[in-house]
Amino acid sequence: MTNYAEEMIRLKDKLLAMASHAETAVARAMRALTERDDMLARQVQTDDNILDQLEIEIDDIAIHLLAMAPVATDLRFITVAMKISKNLERVGDEAGTIARRTQDLNAESRLRFDVDLPRMATQALEMLHGALDAFVQRRPDLARAVIPRDAEVDALNRQVHRALSSYMIEAPANITRCLALMAVSRSLERVADHATNIAEDVVYLYEARDIRHSGVQPHEAQDPGR
Repeated sequence: MTNYAEEMIRLKDKLLAMASHAETAVARAMRALTERDDMLARQVQTDDNILDQLEIEIDDIAIHLLAMAPVATDLRFITVAMKISKNLERVGDEAGTIARRTQDLNAESRLRFDVDLPRMATQALEMLHGALDAFVQRRPDLARAVIPRDAEVDALNRQVHRALSSYMIEAPANITRCLALMAVSRSLERVADHATNIAEDVVYLYEARDIRHSGVQPHEAQDPGR
């Protein structure tokens, strides 16, 4: 096996490791929130360094590969790998934000007001997992199926913000805790955004079509006659 081929395998392996860490970080941050687990929240923040380091390593490998003048298909893979790693690093950042807000919330008594953050987290994580599965399985159709789900998470985020805004007016003493929960909701919405970015990159990787900002619905984009 040539050095070039080995480096391509290394790049994919690093990216898959980063994907696993990013998914785990969000899941752990939400578990820390629901279980009021400060220790787990601190672990999420500490582990963010792993994602940062993996992003640096992926960039280093990618730049080295680019210097070898890869063919067009490999060039797309290398550039998409760098973009996916950036989105995964930002997913880790959002997990860290959730962990910090968890610690803020744990410093006070539990807020007796329910908002459906676990549902948001489930949707966002399913989107992230789906986009990454599409990458691994070389299935742009699976990536396209992820993209419309972003609207569902956006709607949930607006719903959470409306509910918490109304509650803050009714009970001003709870403003600090409500703002912390809003920050968690916003982070989950951003995780879904990053999942959408990854899904769009997967479509570009395997179809050589850039569907960002196209305004084309996924079912329309599948028809090559349009």
